[in-house]
Amino acid sequence: MSAARRRLPDEVRAAAVRAWLFLSCTLVSLTVATLASYAHSGLLTPALLASGLGVFGTTWCLLEIMISRQIAAQRRRGPGSASPLAGSRERGRRPGIRRAPLRG
Repeated sequence: MSAARRRLPDEVRAAAVRAWLFLSCTLVSLTVATLASYAHSGLLTPALLASGLGVFGTTWCLLEIMISRQIAAQRRRGPGSASPLAGSRERGRRPGIRRAPLRG
């Protein structure tokens, strides 16, 4: 039951690795912040700052994954190929004008 999956393009894989690294660092800093709050340590403020920056970085990396996947899909289609919206309207007809049904 092995599904044939295509390998992700290099830029998408690199973005995914960066996202996992940011997420893991964010979770570590969140754990440090939790333990520092239990210990009433002065390390709480830098750990919370690192967690906030990690959330921002993780979100940025997730957006980068989405954008790089779209770019890779466009490259895979190639130049001159039909775009997803090509042919969505009939030529010569303006949108919003409906023809009357033929009777008889």
